Amino acid sequence: MSGNILSGKEMAEKIKAEIKKDLAMLKDKSITPRLVAVQVGQNPASAIYVGQQQKSCEEMGISYALDQMPETSTQQDILSEINKLNNDVTVTGIILQMPLPAGVDARKIQTMISPEKDVEGLHPVNMGKLVSATNIIGPCTAMSAVELLKSTGINLKGLEVVVVGHSEIVGKPVSLLLLQSVAESPTVTVCHVATKDLSFHTKRADVLITAAGKSQAMWLRYQSGLKKHKKDPKLAKPAIPDLSYLVSADMVKQGAVIIDIAINRLPESLDNDGNLVLNEKGKPKMKTVGDVDFENAKEKVAWITPVPGGVGSVTTAMLLKNTITLSKSLHGIK
Repeated sequence: MSGNILSGKEMAEKIKAEIKKDLAMLKDKSITPRLVAVQVGQNPASAIYVGQQQKSCEEMGISYALDQMPETSTQQDILSEINKLNNDVTVTGIILQMPLPAGVDARKIQTMISPEKDVEGLHPVNMGKLVSATNIIGPCTAMSAVELLKSTGINLKGLEVVVVGHSEIVGKPVSLLLLQSVAESPTVTVCHVATKDLSFHTKRADVLITAAGKSQAMWLRYQSGLKKHKKDPKLAKPAIPDLSYLVSADMVKQGAVIIDIAINRLPESLDNDGNLVLNEKGKPKMKTVGDVDFENAKEKVAWITPVPGGVGSVTTAMLLKNTITLSKSLHGIK
């Protein structure tokens, strides 16, 4: 048995097709959705994401603007800018790019974005609506994962769903989205860093949703330790980390559905001294993987998302969908 591959690219195209219909309807009403990204300072990773956002918006016909603020901006400066955008009637969606400068309270900034323009669905009001099942949007990655799961056509009623990871942007909202129905919801178990026996839970999961990124965290911690050791050789050199998959194939139930949200950028291998193995061009050999051992797990499951090419491929499309949804809501359109 080899599992069906849940293509994020196919799902993204379906969402974009829906967006095009909504955009045509809004255009007839002389309404142009406008997404504004607030970025403070320069960050290479954030710049790539901003570029992807802009390209996607332009392709779909959504107005996009980057509100670039200097690195020296204070928390009050950022709050003032957010307030200005909240009051700008031409702005229908606001996204706050991370990271923010040291000393700035990101949570406080996020909560100052108007819930009606909070395109990421992270405002406490919007998160609260997930609990009461009255939400119109939610965190993009969480919504993408649930959309992919539903696309399998599997009846989730009463199934055992195990979510690995309880972050505010993925794990928690995924759980809430799955519990929206009063009578048709699955039974959801949430595992996290304090879970005593992870395999006990994953082995009984009809649906396994992972969003831990443990290997990535260990790799970054190891790199940080190496830098400290190089600066001060008196400090102990960190032990070579175990970068194996968090969820091995033997931890997965036969016939299960796996939605792997994690994105780990890791070395393909390390030498005996813990150094990166380089390719013929002298660059580190790296790979992008999820939490689950995809190659082995796919042989025993019904459905599985690849990494890359799975949930991550849907997230930008979901951001655009949220932008359209908020635009319709602001103009009283259902």
